[in-house]
Amino acid sequence: MSYDVIIIGAGPGGYVCAIRCAQLGLKTAVVEGRETLGGTCLNVGCIPSKALLHASHQLHEAEHNFAKMGLKGKAPSVDWAQMLTYKQEVIDGNTKGIEFLFKKNKVDWIKGWASIPAPGKVKVGDTVHETKNIVIASGSEVSPLKGVEVDEKTVVTSTGALELGKVPKSMIVIGAGVIGLELGSVYKRLGADVTVIEFLDQITPGMDGEIQKTFQRTLKKQGMTFVMGAAVQSAAKKGKGAEVTYKLRKDDSEHTVQADVVLLATGRRPFVEGLGLDALGVTLTDRGQIAVDGRYATNIQGVYAIGDATPGPMLAHKAEDEGMAVAEVLAGQHGHVNYDVIPGVIYTHPEVASVGKTEEQLKEEGRAYKVGKFNFMGNGRAKAMNAGEGFVKILADKETDRVLGCHILGPGAGELIHEICVGMEFGAAAEDIARTCHAHPTLSEAVREAALACGDGPIHS
Repeated sequence: MSYDVIIIGAGPGGYVCAIRCAQLGLKTAVVEGRETLGGTCLNVGCIPSKALLHASHQLHEAEHNFAKMGLKGKAPSVDWAQMLTYKQEVIDGNTKGIEFLFKKNKVDWIKGWASIPAPGKVKVGDTVHETKNIVIASGSEVSPLKGVEVDEKTVVTSTGALELGKVPKSMIVIGAGVIGLELGSVYKRLGADVTVIEFLDQITPGMDGEIQKTFQRTLKKQGMTFVMGAAVQSAAKKGKGAEVTYKLRKDDSEHTVQADVVLLATGRRPFVEGLGLDALGVTLTDRGQIAVDGRYATNIQGVYAIGDATPGPMLAHKAEDEGMAVAEVLAGQHGHVNYDVIPGVIYTHPEVASVGKTEEQLKEEGRAYKVGKFNFMGNGRAKAMNAGEGFVKILADKETDRVLGCHILGPGAGELIHEICVGMEFGAAAEDIARTCHAHPTLSEAVREAALACGDGPIHS
């Protein structure tokens, strides 16, 4: 059977691309080797981790905040097996939903692992499928770290951390990025002593500096321990637990620590193994990413690539947008992604969200800017929710007032950031947001107050 497009990988980039291709009238197939659709995100990433974050947050609220609201009684105990069952039900609901969408849109699922023997040909098992176009959406995998021996039971990646046999009494997290802090938060809430070891001197690399510092203080108050400026030398199973050795960069001193479980969370790398890209002659970047042009085309005619396998932030929603854009390109339209307006969210509590430029980037660019800030303690809804920690920070051009970036630490930050995303997409000024009526009492009023702070000043601060 011949197709207009075959997509390799059914993660957020691949499955969204497939549905959009089908909507635009292209005969479409997706090759996926997993037993379920959805890729890393839905099966062992974004979705299951959010299920555990939600469940563990409910426990934290019961243990720490219910009594002051007049909700008396013993906090619930943790049934870890049931929590994992709940997590799996969430996964199953999402992956089966994609199967339904494939059937609805007449997208074929070719089960197996793909290689590309030649342009216009995709081999799965012993069968070669003909297609006019190929879109590689093969995603990413955990980056290994020299000296760290992963067994997915005691020394685990994010995949193993979602399937532990029991809640550990202690956990060492290697890497203070998004994945490490989210999963570290889960196990801290469930009762584990969590220590985070980070090579750099600050958490969440690339984030606005003021948010970084406040966020780290917040996590420390929640009981997480941080060892910063530390280069991990080794991590391996020892006895019933694991042992980690690291060197402090400031004085080269060596230290050894033990824990029941070690989580390796130092980042991800493109997953392109088995595709045959070398033989095909596809150009890769020096970081192993597939090089593409502004229309997602590789150097090989008819072969495109999107998502984590290509340069840019490794985010599911970035892959989704690229999936829709390349589908429109293949249908003769003009697909486009605005990379200046891609939000990032960390789903701890409080949440962290950002879009656009950081203050450090604007200083480096020598750009004149102004800052509008508003603390959630001045927001009535946040105080009623016992969630007054954090702030909204808007960065705007000093001359034109155009919004250049926004950084939020606080309740519902991952939802609130999209008001700014829409504003930036339309070239909004801070005054545009400040003059827009916001319902009261809502958390979104904090965003409006931060926008007012870019002008004459906020009302409630």
